Amino acid sequence: MPLLATEEPPRMRTMRSDYMHWAKFKAPVRYALTGSEVPHFRMDSLPWSVADLDLDGASHPRYPPLREAIAARYGVSVDRVVAADGTSMANFLAMATLIEPGDEVLVEHPTYELLLGAASFLAASIKRFERKPEDAFRLDPATVAAAMSDRTRLIVITNLHNPSSALASEDELRAIGRLGARVLVDEVYLDSATPLPRSAAHLGAEFVCTNSLTKVYGLSGLRCGWILAEPELAERMWRLNDLFGVNQAHPAERLACIAFEHLDEVIGDNPAMLARNRALWNAFAAARDDIDCMPAEHGITVFPHWAGGDTERLDALLRERYDTSVVPGRWFEMPEHFRVGFGLTTADLEEALNRLGSALDDLR
Repeated sequence: MPLLATEEPPRMRTMRSDYMHWAKFKAPVRYALTGSEVPHFRMDSLPWSVADLDLDGASHPRYPPLREAIAARYGVSVDRVVAADGTSMANFLAMATLIEPGDEVLVEHPTYELLLGAASFLAASIKRFERKPEDAFRLDPATVAAAMSDRTRLIVITNLHNPSSALASEDELRAIGRLGARVLVDEVYLDSATPLPRSAAHLGAEFVCTNSLTKVYGLSGLRCGWILAEPELAERMWRLNDLFGVNQAHPAERLACIAFEHLDEVIGDNPAMLARNRALWNAFAAARDDIDCMPAEHGITVFPHWAGGDTERLDALLRERYDTSVVPGRWFEMPEHFRVGFGLTTADLEEALNRLGSALDDLR
């Protein structure tokens, strides 16, 4: 277990993401429960032509139509929107603006590895607070407050929680916002909650929120991410991005605008599919005595505990014998858990769960 509510021991700064390398280059299987997004959406199914991409070879700094589309979707002013290459770059850009080397950053446990990696790369002093599985991974403001010190400059959370999909309430978020530090909220899964919650960007100037068209919209190839922040912070982020991406790829910006214009078609029946798949998972989990999992109510993933111990061997058996896979919990600092993704057709998920059940039976 990592140290919780204490400063981590000195270590080398993170210079890479081992999880992302694993996720990109793991051996493919037929029934991958490792995914964390809905099925990819085919942009060529929408009514547009090459002329709509405005392929004049130019780049367009802070491209207004895309910022306007994002602002309209999330009910904020355009001067609060910063474009970025996906949520991961949005998180890095936000952190790089909000903290200096040595600043204390308080990060939830368990969490998404890239958030820890970004804070480490930026030479932050990282502390942790726990989201407890026995409490359904709830975001508890009292736990966050107890982990803080007068040196805490930034609190980092995911909402929906990655990996469990627990939804934090506005009251919980507001209570954390009153603790005196900036709050970075990765909201890349938030749009898969029902009913659709507001972004935490509406809760106060201390909140900085990131999101993208990747996980919930099936458009990872566009790399369309964004940050919602107060205008002064947003300006600083734009200026800092001049060191990194300078400008976004304009054809991708145009495609993202087209996606926003047809967002209902992009979303399609994904909410209904995810609801069916969550119900399938809940029935599967309730029927087993070797896994313990909060009911799936929102999101695209769950993070059950397995009575058999380290889930690396579960994933290894699934791959070897069942052409199936899960995400071992070591990638989220909890080896006896594993993450399951629902971004499959319902028929494929049903078969994948049958195979998962067989592997669990083999390992009893």
